[in-house]
Amino acid sequence: MATVGVLALQGDVREHANAIQAAGGMWTPVRHPEDLDGIDALILPGGESTTIGRLAGIYGLIEPLRAAIADGLPTLGTCAGMIFLAAGMMQGEQVQLGVLDVIVERNAFGRQNESFEANLEVAGFDRPFRAVFIRAPWVVKVGGGVEVVATVDDHPVMVRQGNILASSFHPELTSDVRIHTMVLQAAESRDPRDGER
Repeated sequence: MATVGVLALQGDVREHANAIQAAGGMWTPVRHPEDLDGIDALILPGGESTTIGRLAGIYGLIEPLRAAIADGLPTLGTCAGMIFLAAGMMQGEQVQLGVLDVIVERNAFGRQNESFEANLEVAGFDRPFRAVFIRAPWVVKVGGGVEVVATVDDHPVMVRQGNILASSFHPELTSDVRIHTMVLQAAESRDPRDGER
């Protein structure tokens, strides 16, 4: 059974943990660099992206996270997690891992009171995914190696680049665990020799 580490500094940690368990996996919190040892996949949750980045720096996680993801660790970033993964953003400055070749716009869909749900056509899914958007970013620019997996009004809201999957929305806030199942499948299919250090 795959074990998914959830970055547990701030944000929707418990919701992701519940979704992983519902999808048939195990989870463990990631708060320190050594917590990355032995996990099969990683989730960077939604929350407040500036806070997550600042705390990751305080806990010495920035370079270990970059290294683990570069080594092929299957990784899902949702909402703030997408921003944290990205190479840059349209406005402001904050700590970003820079491992996902996209430029994002924070709060692109509006403020908290403009949150909404939408049925998304997701590449590879046989039926729509009901997605929850809360102060969500969208992707403004994608690099050549990035696949757009889902859009809203022509704005990319879910992308894939190699071992990295990122969404503007919060799949952990629904009972549909197909995206978490994708993470577990990626973890289980990963060659155990990948990422040996």
